[in-house]
Amino acid sequence: MSENKPWERKAKLGGFLIAPSILSADFARLKEEIDDVTTAGADWIHVDVMDGHFVPNLTIGAPVVKSLRKVTTLPLDCHLMIDNPEKYIPDFLKAGADGITIHVESTPDVAGALQRIRHGGARVGITLRPGTPLEELLPYLEQVDLVLVMTVEPGFGGQSFMPDQVRKVTRLRQEIDARGLRVLIQVDGGITAETVKQVADADCLVAGSAVFGAKNRAAAIAALSRFE
Repeated sequence: MSENKPWERKAKLGGFLIAPSILSADFARLKEEIDDVTTAGADWIHVDVMDGHFVPNLTIGAPVVKSLRKVTTLPLDCHLMIDNPEKYIPDFLKAGADGITIHVESTPDVAGALQRIRHGGARVGITLRPGTPLEELLPYLEQVDLVLVMTVEPGFGGQSFMPDQVRKVTRLRQEIDARGLRVLIQVDGGITAETVKQVADADCLVAGSAVFGAKNRAAAIAALSRFE
């Protein structure tokens, strides 16, 4: 597991941590792609894990995370879009995941799954589908380090930003501050230099095509991370 764990809010210009999603990378050149966004200023590497059941797409698993761990010192931020994640959390921990985020809808034992991540020493994250009320995850706020707000339907990259999800980000910031917690808010889906203006209460942005699809990736990351 990486020793580099900058989980706290970035203290530069009130900006954001940027986690490029490898879902939009060229998998034939994955190491070079990760090296490139690292040089460009990425803070984390976001890994979308899909099982073809919880979401309709099928992507990568723990073996790829293990390979990624060998080629980057950046934190590996793993978003598990899979059924019964508690069965696979040990595999991702062993592979070198620095952070693991699970869906509140994906298991009947959310608390137990979160505890497995915590006991494994990784950053604990929770998320929900756009159609799931925020109230479904609020009981777990004290157990997590990060809440991911999906601003697209999980399962595929390149989707358009859903502005109706912004209220969840605002409500989360209010709830986290009211409880005096140090929980990061992450936003994933349709993030661009324009849509980022709508999620100013977030701490971390997941960006796929906005980074990997940019001709100048350093400029793209700067444009996102320096928003005030």
